[in-house]
Amino acid sequence: MRNAVNNGVWSGTWVAERLGLELVGDDALPQMLGLALRRNPKRAHLLVSHVLGKHVPQSPAVVHGHGLALGRRVRELLGPEEAAKAVVLGYAETATGLGHCVADGVGVAAYLHSTRRPVPGVATAGGFEESHSHATSHLLLPEDPTLLVGDGPLVLVDDEFSTGNTVLNTIRDLHGRYPRDRYVVVALVDMRSAADAGRLDDFAREIGARVDLVATASGTVRLPEGVLEKGQALVARHETGTGTAANGERSAVSEAHPADDRTGQTRARGHLARVDLHWPRGLPDGGRHGFTPAHRERLEAALPAMTARLAEAIPGDARSVLVLGFEELMYTPLRLARELAEAVPAEVRYSTTTRSPVLAVDDPGYAIRSRIVFPAHDEPADGPGERYAYNVAGGGFDAVVAVVDSVADTPPLHAPDGLLSRLAAHTPHVVLAVVPSYVPEPLYAAALPEKRPLMLPEPLRGPAFSSYAPEEVGWLLQDLSDVTLEAPTEEREEAIQSGGAHYAESLPVEYQPSEHYQELFHAALETSAARIAQAVGVVTETVIAERSPRPVLVSLARAGTPVGVLMRRWAQFRHGLDLPHYAVSIVRGRGIDANALRWLAAHHDPRDVVFVDGWTGKGAITRELAAAIEEFEAGGGAAGFDPEIAVLADPGSCVRTYGTREDFLIPSACLNSTVSGLISRTVLRADLVGPDDFHGAKFYRELAGVDVSTDFLDAVAARFPEVADAVGGAVKELLAGDRTPSWEGWAAVERISEEYGIHDVNLVKPGVGETTRVLLRRVPWKILARAGAGADLDHVRLLAGQRGVPVEEVGDLPYTCVGLIHPQFTRGATGADGKAVTV
Repeated sequence: MRNAVNNGVWSGTWVAERLGLELVGDDALPQMLGLALRRNPKRAHLLVSHVLGKHVPQSPAVVHGHGLALGRRVRELLGPEEAAKAVVLGYAETATGLGHCVADGVGVAAYLHSTRRPVPGVATAGGFEESHSHATSHLLLPEDPTLLVGDGPLVLVDDEFSTGNTVLNTIRDLHGRYPRDRYVVVALVDMRSAADAGRLDDFAREIGARVDLVATASGTVRLPEGVLEKGQALVARHETGTGTAANGERSAVSEAHPADDRTGQTRARGHLARVDLHWPRGLPDGGRHGFTPAHRERLEAALPAMTARLAEAIPGDARSVLVLGFEELMYTPLRLARELAEAVPAEVRYSTTTRSPVLAVDDPGYAIRSRIVFPAHDEPADGPGERYAYNVAGGGFDAVVAVVDSVADTPPLHAPDGLLSRLAAHTPHVVLAVVPSYVPEPLYAAALPEKRPLMLPEPLRGPAFSSYAPEEVGWLLQDLSDVTLEAPTEEREEAIQSGGAHYAESLPVEYQPSEHYQELFHAALETSAARIAQAVGVVTETVIAERSPRPVLVSLARAGTPVGVLMRRWAQFRHGLDLPHYAVSIVRGRGIDANALRWLAAHHDPRDVVFVDGWTGKGAITRELAAAIEEFEAGGGAAGFDPEIAVLADPGSCVRTYGTREDFLIPSACLNSTVSGLISRTVLRADLVGPDDFHGAKFYRELAGVDVSTDFLDAVAARFPEVADAVGGAVKELLAGDRTPSWEGWAAVERISEEYGIHDVNLVKPGVGETTRVLLRRVPWKILARAGAGADLDHVRLLAGQRGVPVEEVGDLPYTCVGLIHPQFTRGATGADGKAVTV
């Protein structure tokens, strides 16, 4: 076994000595883990596994054996009856192979891994974010839509369990969709702190399920003060080539084989051969869409013949062979490598390419001694970028077998700077084996006509639906006014956080503003109407200049709808344009209403559609919309929709098209339906919204006496003439400047989530608008207010006082305020008067 201690030198020594880190825990940890450095705002050091088969070439028997052993422990823990009902879920990209090996060890479990590759025609069964990763968005794309529905245990597999945030967020998301009584978390190493370890037990009690943990070894990394800054400086020095360490030493990069091979100046010398594996027809290449015990039997039967074909391509005198997998494609190359090790006399090692950037330093005490850099070759959804193969250059391999799927067998793979050429610079023989990318047949494909006819109703309009004039907006929604959907705020919060319901399945009881609160609204409107009018003008002019001379405005109901109406009015005032405007539903975690997009595509050019929202907080809806449009197009929907949102205010720096980036009070955020045409927030519930229906909403006709929707629009539009000149100058300056989103809002939310012990970004709501929503709709815990914030927060302070919520002044807040939802809400978290208990 090739482990993390070679010739008496631990492969974490280089980092540990320079940063003062200490690895403590089980005796097995130094054998399993080394250390490296990477550019990361949260953690400069990287735990490098020597038994995972990702960054470090290892014996395939060792890699497979560790996963099998963990799976067998899971089977013993569950017992044969529960194990037979289990589903194993592995995390992309590093644990896709490990999870599959664990499923092998469990024996009869179906396997699925998350993926960052959208697949056209395959519906998403879920998704989640991995906050610490460089590439965060995970999709779940099972071929069988019932795979995650059963009541058997769900086994979640990752290579390391550090804080536990990713796993807990996954369970929270899946428990809301597919609740079950038991979860098992599996990892090669458990590196949690004592505080993080306690959170797992608390979380299990919160959701009312059993959560077990199985790991090969456990321990932690002791970090001295200032280690992040010191690590970042060390990475920066070596990346810029100065190589001078803090102690005055030169970088350990070797002249013999450069630690970082990205230039392509080394002449390719290896012979390239391509092998047809004769992969069994219809057999999945891995667990992206699910891998069942029946699939496992087919693979086991086919492996000997496929391995024999590979062995024929390996030179007879080869002493060392590397089988190199491809990013998420880890399990198939691993199994081929293990079989190949029995079929050829050479020593066989296994590792995979990755999208994860890590600093390479050629030193025996460092885990990543070399890296090969090459362009992505599978047309990734997030665009082109660099990919890496670690510890291959300088590895002394006589042959490298590159195993990719057919999606990745593209011209960039074969280009002069591509992976194959890079490998050929470091080995005499390169063998390419391509596995067909498995794409499931569309569900019920045989029963469906070739193209489903679009049978969607016309938009709803006022006064029959909403208090807006009929020409102001058409609602691509269905009317659920006769359905009782409201629930007390405390009950909704308990159901949402326990995973018992999604927030879009019910409505909060509409807040009835007091006389004092209504006075605050009108005062705020009076003082901010001109500022809002200017922002409306700026964003509208930007849209017309950059997006379309006659845009189709599509507001995200309902916060975006008053802004969409105002943009329409500005276009009429300034240009005499009568722009179409529609309102559609988008739901966090479930995407945009696909039927609304179909209607829009049938009636307008998708390239003219501009999505409109009120403001950005941390940017969750911005990301949600981009993912939803991508999924819509991948599923055969019309192409051309631009997911870039136009917003009135972008304090989170999440978009390029905005009226302002200031975080100030937009009076429409003060109220709910009474400033939004008397329309509720949108509803998406399976028993009310069918596959061919628009999402739903209610029209609160009974609140007409307190409706100020038109008052708000008229007050802002009345200021258009006085701000027209200022808008012109602001637009010219904006178009000439750099508007690249910095996502500083998302970063601030992640920091606040950790600092306040919440560990869930969905419970942190930044900005005046989002904070107001927390106080009106959710169970608030605390309000963070920027020191010195003035009248913009008068209504927030009033609402907080009414609900017994503390307002804490913070000096370095990037927003005017931030609302924190109660992080561990139960009925016991409120007093008899319904006010939140502070903790």
